[in-house]
Amino acid sequence: MSESVVSVRDLVIDFHTEGDTVRAVDGLSFDLAAGRALGIVGESGSGKSATALSLLGLHRGGNADVTGSIDVLGTDVLAASNEQVRQLRGNRIAMVFQDPLSALDPFFKVGDQIVEAYRAHNKVDRRAARKRAIEVLDRVGIPDAARRVDAYPHEFSGGMRQRALIAMALALSPEVLVADEPTTALDVTVQAQILDLIHDLRAETGMALILVTHDLAVAAGNVDDVLVMQRGKAVEHGPAADVLGAPSAVYTRELVAAVPRLEQPRESKVVGGEPLVRVDDVHQVFTVGSFLNRTKVHAVEGVTLDVLRGEALGIVGESGSGKTTLARMIVRLLRPTSGRIRFDGRDLADDRALREVRRELQMVFQDPVSSLNPRRTIGESIADPLRVQGEDASRQRVRELLALVGLDPDRIDRYPHEFSGGQRQRIGIARAIGLRPRLLVCDEPVSALDVSTQAQIIRLLASLRSEFDLTLIFVAHDLAVVRQVSDRVAVMSKGAVVELGETDALYDNPTHPYTKSLLAAVPVLDPELARQRRLERGLLTP
Repeated sequence: MSESVVSVRDLVIDFHTEGDTVRAVDGLSFDLAAGRALGIVGESGSGKSATALSLLGLHRGGNADVTGSIDVLGTDVLAASNEQVRQLRGNRIAMVFQDPLSALDPFFKVGDQIVEAYRAHNKVDRRAARKRAIEVLDRVGIPDAARRVDAYPHEFSGGMRQRALIAMALALSPEVLVADEPTTALDVTVQAQILDLIHDLRAETGMALILVTHDLAVAAGNVDDVLVMQRGKAVEHGPAADVLGAPSAVYTRELVAAVPRLEQPRESKVVGGEPLVRVDDVHQVFTVGSFLNRTKVHAVEGVTLDVLRGEALGIVGESGSGKTTLARMIVRLLRPTSGRIRFDGRDLADDRALREVRRELQMVFQDPVSSLNPRRTIGESIADPLRVQGEDASRQRVRELLALVGLDPDRIDRYPHEFSGGQRQRIGIARAIGLRPRLLVCDEPVSALDVSTQAQIIRLLASLRSEFDLTLIFVAHDLAVVRQVSDRVAVMSKGAVVELGETDALYDNPTHPYTKSLLAAVPVLDPELARQRRLERGLLTP
């Protein structure tokens, strides 16, 4: 067996906050051999990201106590001096973070950030470092790298920013790469591109990989071994095919069972009622850029579709396909540039008609952290729309809504930061259903949640849909989740609906090439099938 490049023994990480101590990692041990890939999986709060950060000594100087042993390429990370750890980071072990927009400095050009990282470990002039920056940007697939090296992070798409982070990590040719949820917020095709890129780079360089993810299917297709964590402890560890194909731990079996399957048909109810929403030749054009250099972006182009009473309509597509813009127009958070949207026969362009039905159109947003006021208790946030509409906004009513979405009513006076991601999403749903809407639009409501929490939110939506006779629009880039939720699916590309049909028929027999490409990019739990799909995408030679 190859020599270990990472060896962790009895790792314990305690975080101290406001007088409390939280044990994030509890007695964890594992090894990573040279050239191998290890996936660390588990629910939010399992300790997987805390473990990843500790490998680079990133808890130093913070509110964490770290004990045990971490050996990275012969360096004792916990005993090493700050200078020794600085030399280790980037130079021999590098990290790709979950959110590239936060990891990249918005005030500096992408190329300059790579240059500075490269020069911190190499005695070269800026010209040589810039040449290296262009080389690695080109290698990770940034088009026209010699020009884009001078772009700022906000000028890159989400997928390109993630490629830029990988380029920064690659610049110093590390022997170990730690990737912490590198594809969580990306659509399926970009996710496949990023994961295939990491796979190819490993094949070229021989570097070892630690992939931290809550998506078991992502782990299945991209690692040799899987370490399953629960509440800071390792509950199962072994070859990916064994752990995910025949798990021995109860917790692992529960995680695997919660993974939505792309190939799994659902019991769709065929809805044959009248349209509740009619979208007729709708366009949305945004003007972007500076005063002297303005351009028009056609976000939605000529969409026509009906949403039937009582159905769940899924809307899927890549980032930039126009799905969120369409959803926002349907609830009139955006006014269409042209075209007509009617709700229950009323034209939503008519402000008076809109006021009459506003309470019946509600939206659950992708990021509950941004949509909840951090300075107001969750009880106040849920009560606010009730109060505006002249409804019962009493504490008792709010407590009833919290209980309805599976939250403890006694936490009514807590603040958003005191809840997990899944709990915050439940708060957003409670706020949306308080007015008893007829249409609920959910925009990527489970994209950042682990598989078990995803399953809980999906079950909650199904229950609420049945109890309140809701019509649901479910916008998402996760096609496996959409299949479990939706009666019909609309596929969007470049602002247009390219395919629309009953869910199982569309998934089993897609007709449009774009739909086929989306389905082919969805991660699968079977490592061998994942390898075959990578071969089919032409990014790996047999």
